[in-house]
Amino acid sequence: MKAKPFVKWVGGKTQLIDQLEALLPADFDQWENVTYIEPFVGGGAMLFYMLQTYPNIKSAIINDINADLTTCYKVVRDNPTMLINSLKEIQKEYYACQDMEARKALFMRTRDEFNTKNLDEIRNTTLFFFLNRTCFNGLYRVNKSGMFNVPFGKYETPTICDPVTIYADSKILQNVEILTGDYQQTLDKAKGNTFFYFDPPYRPLSNTSSFNDYSKEAFNDRAQQRLKEFCDCVSEAGYKFMLSNSDCFNTPLKDTFFEDLYLAYTIDRVWAARMVNANPNKRGKLQEILVHNYLETKIKLNKAI
Repeated sequence: MKAKPFVKWVGGKTQLIDQLEALLPADFDQWENVTYIEPFVGGGAMLFYMLQTYPNIKSAIINDINADLTTCYKVVRDNPTMLINSLKEIQKEYYACQDMEARKALFMRTRDEFNTKNLDEIRNTTLFFFLNRTCFNGLYRVNKSGMFNVPFGKYETPTICDPVTIYADSKILQNVEILTGDYQQTLDKAKGNTFFYFDPPYRPLSNTSSFNDYSKEAFNDRAQQRLKEFCDCVSEAGYKFMLSNSDCFNTPLKDTFFEDLYLAYTIDRVWAARMVNANPNKRGKLQEILVHNYLETKIKLNKAI
């Protein structure tokens, strides 16, 4: 069983792996003693892919501002059996509910307990998994106070406990350092042949189309500019990076925000299916940008902007 994301995550990169692979540095296979860094790890699809595909990656560092998420990674890495046993119990409790109202009541009690923020790591991670599997669309969203507020998803028998994936992920995470907090701290971990992959909260395509409420801290245009300045630091230090974001140019407004911001770098475009929208007619394939600070990629794609 291959390692794969253990949580659903909005904007997850599983479907984009082939396109991301194509835009890695052309000679990445030949790099020696690679350090791989993801400052916004999210669901970790790219992380799991890279660690299983490139044996020349000798160390990996992941970071996220969402402490509940990074705690999940630590528990999966360090205590998979305890987590599995706990997940089996809450899955059994959910399946034993007589009807959807009883399931919803269990969901609401669990959400309230999770929001107390006063739980040990195993319980906190158990509830994180449970809410991720039973809430609407597997979203993770918090309000301004940092409280998880996604409604019940009305699933009959969701897979709350997946031992095979947890054990596979635990194995691959053994040599991964897990950080919590501001992404800028990851630069201290770079050395030698280091590759950064940035997957930050995406810039909204419109006032109503965004979903980036992963944490109570807003990721506005100033935050996007700060991230670009950090990319400059990464590049000036001699490291390579790739960054994903929304394609604001290919909208009716022809917004050149990213074209202007990353003028010094290369911008490619990829296609992604996005299913999170209250209006079903607005779901479907959207273009995203991939910014990188190297010219030669594994496969040349159309660079028209």
